Amino acid sequence: MENDAGEAETLAGGLRRQGHTVEIVGTAGEALRLHPQASLVLLDLELPDLDGLEVCRGIRTVSTIPVIVVTARCSELDRVLGLQAGADDYLAKPYGFRELVARIDAVMRRAGPATSATATAGVIIRGALRIDAGAREVTLDGKRVETTRKEFDVLLLLASHPDTVIPRKVLMEQVWGDSWSRRTVDTHVSSLRNKLGTNWIVTIRGVGFRFGQG
Repeated sequence: MENDAGEAETLAGGLRRQGHTVEIVGTAGEALRLHPQASLVLLDLELPDLDGLEVCRGIRTVSTIPVIVVTARCSELDRVLGLQAGADDYLAKPYGFRELVARIDAVMRRAGPATSATATAGVIIRGALRIDAGAREVTLDGKRVETTRKEFDVLLLLASHPDTVIPRKVLMEQVWGDSWSRRTVDTHVSSLRNKLGTNWIVTIRGVGFRFGQG
């Protein structure tokens, strides 16, 4: 996530030459929606729609994916706030490209294979409920349940973090990005409950939702 398009393209080109697959996003909404597909996030704090620290907190609420902050904010307080928000590393601009690559390698070694991307890439089985993330299919007691694209995204996000209460704002931003409303979320949750039963999604009043036990 980089707010300067030219700088982002230059960085992406260098990383691709190192063998990485790179996706550039320019807004917090895109970042919160797309980060589950990544193995690591490089996060600029200066984003047009939301402070990068809020993005970092939002990612960390639902995921253990490695996050490296790359930003012009270089004071000690900025570094402390970035790390407290959940960043795994913090690199102030200007920085050397080789240092960035070394930090990426170090963070990925510490993270190991169990990132959120790998966790959501396969099949999630919770009792009688089976969610195939790759095929985007849901079955309950062996019978297929038809879901819309957004319903599936909501269910997958909650099921991927069964012991975590997902704040309503994080759920809305990750699934709908910049175009959402409270009514939209409630409608999709209600529809999922009608299809699956009322106990698979639990409402935590004043906070958000968590995955239930069916």
